[in-house]
Amino acid sequence: MGRRKDKIKLGAFLLFTGHHVAAWRHPKASVGTDFENYFELAKLAEAAKFDAIFFADGVAARLKDVEAASRKAHSGVYPFEPITLLSALSSVTRNIGLIATASTSFSDPYNLARQFGSLDRLSGGRAGWNLVTSSDPEAAYNFGHEAQILHADRYDRAEEFADVVLGLWDSWDDDAFIRDRESGRYFDPERLHRLDHKGQHFMVRGPLNIPRSPQGRPVLVQAGASGPGKELAARTAEAIFAAHITLDEAKAFYADVKGKLGTYGRSPDDLKILPGIFPVVGRSETEAQEKFEALQELIQPQVGLSLLSQLSGVDLSPYPLDGPIPSDLPLTNAGKSRQELVLDLARRENLTIRQLYLRIAGARGHWQVVGTPSQIADVMEERFENYGADGFNIMAPIMPGGLADFIELVVPELRRRGLFRTEYEGTTLRENLGLKRPVNRFAVSNAAAAE
Repeated sequence: MGRRKDKIKLGAFLLFTGHHVAAWRHPKASVGTDFENYFELAKLAEAAKFDAIFFADGVAARLKDVEAASRKAHSGVYPFEPITLLSALSSVTRNIGLIATASTSFSDPYNLARQFGSLDRLSGGRAGWNLVTSSDPEAAYNFGHEAQILHADRYDRAEEFADVVLGLWDSWDDDAFIRDRESGRYFDPERLHRLDHKGQHFMVRGPLNIPRSPQGRPVLVQAGASGPGKELAARTAEAIFAAHITLDEAKAFYADVKGKLGTYGRSPDDLKILPGIFPVVGRSETEAQEKFEALQELIQPQVGLSLLSQLSGVDLSPYPLDGPIPSDLPLTNAGKSRQELVLDLARRENLTIRQLYLRIAGARGHWQVVGTPSQIADVMEERFENYGADGFNIMAPIMPGGLADFIELVVPELRRRGLFRTEYEGTTLRENLGLKRPVNRFAVSNAAAAE
C-alpha cells in the first residue's frame, strides 16, 4: 500500500483547564473562565494552521455526587455556551474552523439550524455542528423529563432531527437573493425551497430565514460509535470525532464506517475520521513521563471513581477500589460505545477499579500517548498511514501549556515528514478539510424535474 497523498487534519479540542481530570489543580493550568483565555488558544491553533477548534457541551451540572463534583472542574459547568463563544471568536480569527456541540435530545431543529447558519455566515463559512444525543440523566430533568431518555429513542429523534436541519440549510439557492434595485425584486421565488416536514418528532414548515454561507452549510460532525451512531454518521456526517485506543480498533472502525458510505451514495472522501489523542510531550521520555505523573498525583480517589462511573454508565462506588471490575455489570442506557471501550480496556490489561480510573483520567477513553515529539509523530503517522484516522483532535492535558507544547514540538516534526500543511488551502472549513461544497438538494431536484 502506497503512502497517502492527503495530509493529516488537526483539530484543537479546547476544554477550559485541560483534559486531564485534575488539570485545574496544576499550577500552570489556566483558570479558563474568561474570553481572553479562549482568544489566546484560538489564535495559537490558527497560527499553527489547525483545521478547527472544537468545543464540547452539556446542559446540566453533574451534581449527583455533590462532594465528588465539588472537586472537579469537569462537572458539567462550562464558562460559556459554545455557539455564543464561537460567535465571539469568529470576529478575531480568519481561517480556523469553529465547531460546537449541540444536542438533538434537548434542542429544536429550526432554532439550531438558525444558530449554526448564523455562525457560518458570521465566520465566512467556517462553522461546524457536532451532533450528539444526550445520555446525561441530569440533563433530562432540565427539559421536562422525569428520567433518562432511552438510547434507541435518542437516536430515533436524532435521525429525524438531522434530516430537518439539513433540509432547512437548503432553504435557499446560492443565488436566490438577487437584490435588484431597478426591478424592485429582493429574491427570486424560484430559488426558495420550503421544507414542509411532517414526521414522528417534528413538524417544520420552513424555510429557514437565513441565506446559505460561502461553504454552503455548516460541516456536520458526529461522535457516536454505537451501531445506530455509525449508521447515522455514514448517512449524514462529514467528520467523526472517534475514540479508539489501539491501532486495530481504529482501523476496524475506519473500515466499517467508510464501508457503509456507499449504501447512502457517498464516497470515502465525503467523511473524515478524527480520533481524539491526549498527547503529553517532553523533550525527553523522562520529561514527558514526569509531566504526566505530576498530573496523575493530583487525582483524588473520589474524583477518579466519579469519572469512571460516569464513563462506564454504572455506579462503581459499592465495589472495592483495589478489586477487579465486576464481570456482570449491566448494559448502560448512557454512552454504550464508551462503556464498551472502558470495560474492554480493563479486561484487556487486567486493571483494578483504581488502576482503570488512573488509566482514563487524562484521555477519558481516547488515545493517550506520553513521549518525545518524534515518538508521538511516529504513532500518529502509523495510525494515519494505516487508515485508522484522517487526522486527530488534540486533547491537551492542561491549557494553554499542553497545546503550546504540541504546537512547538510535534507540529514541526509532522511537517518535516510532509504530513501536515504549512498554509491553509482555503478560507472555509470545507476547503481545509478537503470536503466538497454541498449542492442544494432542492435545486438539483428541480433541475432534474425540468429536464
